[in-house]
Amino acid sequence: MRATPTSPHETRGSSILRPTVFGATDGLVANVCLIMGVAGASSQDPHPVVLAGIAGLVAGSFSMAVGEYISVRSQHELLDYQIELQRQQLRHTPAQERTILVEIYRSRGLSGASANVVVDRLLANPKRALDTFVREEIGLSAKTMGLPVTAGVGSLLAFAVGASVPLAPYLLLSGTAAFTLSIAGTLTALFLVGLGVSRLTHRQPLRAGLRQAALGLLAAAVTYGIGTLLGTAIH
Repeated sequence: MRATPTSPHETRGSSILRPTVFGATDGLVANVCLIMGVAGASSQDPHPVVLAGIAGLVAGSFSMAVGEYISVRSQHELLDYQIELQRQQLRHTPAQERTILVEIYRSRGLSGASANVVVDRLLANPKRALDTFVREEIGLSAKTMGLPVTAGVGSLLAFAVGASVPLAPYLLLSGTAAFTLSIAGTLTALFLVGLGVSRLTHRQPLRAGLRQAALGLLAAAVTYGIGTLLGTAIH
């Protein structure tokens, strides 16, 4: 991802960008919300906050890993099915499939003659024809899916790192200092995640960072308020 792209349209990081960013952001927001909710309900006792934070980190990390693995694995299984289906269609109804591909290229601005020339050249190579049909007619590509294990492990690690940020101050400090550092560290991390995303998406960095931090602050404030109300009601 840090290497210079060979093309301005290249998106080599697309298959790992989503699970990594989603995992880190989810870890930060989910755990800070959990911690703030428990802190609001039991502000005088740090132990429930620490236990909740550790439980949230472990449970969330494995949940993200399983979810991402199954999601990407299912995409690959769907792609495999569509490839086999397309292979059968090319074998049994080649004329119909040829017409479909010609119409696709004509809809993109090619003349009928040019579309026929392109399709004839593609069909001359069965593997290239199959890849083209899956990409053009079905819209699937293994290049943008990534690997199931990579997505799962990446999500697990990203979530764990993100979730550890709001938890760390409560492992080292207590009271107002831990609360303040937990919020400040989480907002800083969310801001940095936004900056990192902006480098890949070529969006305005400050806006991306502030958006991440603002959404995280809103979520933390809501859960802290709910936790405070519940704590007051219970006690």
